[in-house]
Amino acid sequence: MIKQFTLGLTLLFGQNLLAQTSPELNSAEILLGIKKLNTVGSVLYVAAHPDDENTRLLGYLAKEKNFRTGYLSLTRGDGGQNLIGKEQGEALGLIRTQELLAARRTDGAEQFFTRANDFGFSKNPEETFTIWNKDSILADVVLTIRRFKPDVIICRFPTTGEGGHGHHTASAILAMEAFDLAADPTKFPEQLKEVEVWQTKRIFWNTFNFGGNNTTSEDQLKLNVGTYNPLLGMNYGEVAANSRSMHKSQGFGSAKQRGESIEYFKFLKGEVASTDIFEGVDASWKRLSTAGNIDELISKCISTFNPQHPEQSLPALESIYAKLQQLDDKDPSTRYWKKVKLAACQELILQCAGLWMEAYVNDYSAVPGNEISISAQIIARNPGNVKLKSISFIDQTNKETNLQLSTNKLEIIDQKEILPKTTAYSAPYWLVEPHTVGMYTVEDPALIGVPENRASKSVIYHLAIDGIDFQIARGLVFKSTDPVKGEVYRPFEILPPVTINISDQVLVFSALTPKEISFVVKANAPKVKGNVQVAVPTGWKIEIKNPEINLEKKGDEQIVKAILTPDKNGKDGQLRASVSVDGNVYSKSITRIEYDHIPYQFILSDAEAKIVFLDLKKTKNKIAYIPGAGDNVPACLTQIGYDVTFLTDELLAKEDLSVYSSIVTGIRAYNTNDRLPVYHEKLMAYVHQGGNLIVQYNTNNRIAPMETKIGPYPFTISRDRVTDDNAKVEFINPKHPVLNTPNVITERDFDGWIQERGIYFATELDSHYETVFSMQDPNEKPSKGSLIIAKHGKGNFVYTGLVFFRELPAGIPGAYRLFVNLLSLPQNKN
Repeated sequence: MIKQFTLGLTLLFGQNLLAQTSPELNSAEILLGIKKLNTVGSVLYVAAHPDDENTRLLGYLAKEKNFRTGYLSLTRGDGGQNLIGKEQGEALGLIRTQELLAARRTDGAEQFFTRANDFGFSKNPEETFTIWNKDSILADVVLTIRRFKPDVIICRFPTTGEGGHGHHTASAILAMEAFDLAADPTKFPEQLKEVEVWQTKRIFWNTFNFGGNNTTSEDQLKLNVGTYNPLLGMNYGEVAANSRSMHKSQGFGSAKQRGESIEYFKFLKGEVASTDIFEGVDASWKRLSTAGNIDELISKCISTFNPQHPEQSLPALESIYAKLQQLDDKDPSTRYWKKVKLAACQELILQCAGLWMEAYVNDYSAVPGNEISISAQIIARNPGNVKLKSISFIDQTNKETNLQLSTNKLEIIDQKEILPKTTAYSAPYWLVEPHTVGMYTVEDPALIGVPENRASKSVIYHLAIDGIDFQIARGLVFKSTDPVKGEVYRPFEILPPVTINISDQVLVFSALTPKEISFVVKANAPKVKGNVQVAVPTGWKIEIKNPEINLEKKGDEQIVKAILTPDKNGKDGQLRASVSVDGNVYSKSITRIEYDHIPYQFILSDAEAKIVFLDLKKTKNKIAYIPGAGDNVPACLTQIGYDVTFLTDELLAKEDLSVYSSIVTGIRAYNTNDRLPVYHEKLMAYVHQGGNLIVQYNTNNRIAPMETKIGPYPFTISRDRVTDDNAKVEFINPKHPVLNTPNVITERDFDGWIQERGIYFATELDSHYETVFSMQDPNEKPSKGSLIIAKHGKGNFVYTGLVFFRELPAGIPGAYRLFVNLLSLPQNKN
């Protein structure tokens, strides 16, 4: 029953919130749920990333056709850029996971993933499959199909490359192969311990017309998804906009579209359809031979539903529930739909009864072995016969209550429990173990494809509604009241007694001068006493000034200072920090992510920092930085001794810019700061008088069109890029100062770069611009637009698509040396 309840929440609400809050449906949503009970069909949409999904089609299928609808995103979007903050990699993937779940809660579909890691842009599927383990990701797609049992699969992209991104094409290739393999018992037979084989009826490509690429045609199957749904008060163009606008880290806020909207579908494989993509799919209860008159019962429940008194539908729903329980589940298809519909019907019964249940802890975190205080709350807001028989607390205590719930009276049951010492720490399950560039490590097969962690500790309410027993699980949460935001939920965190965070994830030295570094030690339990320990690579020396910690209260922090001394013969490597407490060693740091549009997130990871010694020469020291979409470049420059001033709008307006030897703009600054065009003339005057202006990449596309002047002379920002991080770099202007002053740049300076060489290169260059490098991906023409430089008066203007925003935080020596040379470009003689 508990498993069925969890599935029911998933079906009705897209996915469970990590916070495990109690669903609250209005009467229109309840009626939509009852209508969905009468549809026995499913469709799976497949693509590569968060934002690839067609939210209008998903909303239409889930809430108009009432199909069980799922979106399988192969990745979590870890390799993209971030428009709302500085998070990259794993942290960005965590944000985009939650944005997808927020989108699914809006459009009514469900969300699934594979173990594939988004390693960044890929130009073709061959490159993609050299980094992903194709067989493993294929197995994940097969598993999703076998679990979800779709009647129809729809791909966002084709296998023939029109989707552009190699991940896009790979998603279609995998879906096509999995379409056949899911029905073959000899393929991935280990999965058959959990699921049965499944043959989907057919698979389509949802063709598109965007980005100047129209792949639709009138001979394709069509579906008008612009329908208006009065229960929603919206049509599906409006639903889609609300859903897509959840992808805030990608700047995908969308306008609401109203009226007719046609989707096109190209048949790929399976049974041919001539009139409709669901042709031959019996989505009624007649597809199950033992269903009896369930459809009639549901139809009657729909026709008699009273939105003013949803509790009047309880007898009908209870009759449906009883019929569902009686279904003969020997047949795999019947067994599947019995489980799905029982869970959905159960949740509708709860909603019609007006039941609300949540379980709170008195603090947002706890340590294994410590006591926690739990407040279990329940209220039946509609009249009915509901008895709370007992409550089970975190699988330890079952508290008998035998409480008949009075209408609209809140009941509170308090309980204290000891968290077992064996309780695992909280962490996104796909980040618990180290992973490769291409794939996450997931030890538990049952977790593969699951979008987020299930609640680690729950309260189970044992209810009787009109004599029918239900067991309802609610994960523990912490709830507080913010004076601006109001009620705020956050997940219950199970943490080690102490965490230790290092001031910087990469510690860069450009001289033999010792550097002070800081460690923030935080107590997650009271009375934490111990010692900080730090291990460094061979040749380096570390002296901890105040290693002893004594933290009296939970939440107390202590800053531990240490002097790190480099050695020119020392080896680059990892600094590892830990805290020894009562003979136990704790070595986890915590990264917290907080945005209003997603639930509170955090990552526990090893307390490590990369140590790098650079052979680096610097000249001028005082520079300015104009923030863009968010990056860590200023902190990296500060580490190697630059005095960095952030140029706000006010400073740009009033400041004498000549005090800065160089000004750098952050990534996408011209896309995100609509005030920069106002200061174009001032910035150009700054360059003309002898300053260096270095503009990092901006985009030029339908989402962020580049309509303003950036440099002193014309050029165009293209979508050209080099994604092979080992691509050979040709030095086509070897005598240029940027390659010689103050550091001599060689091919070795491009060793060890991560993810890519560069993005959004410059093209259509005015003759004033000089190019420095030529580079290319395999089987492509060379591109010279990764770094362009123009003399303008006494100073220099630079535009670069080289991904310094990735390489500097990763501690890549050559990237530092080249960036310093950009900052050090000499003034031009008149």
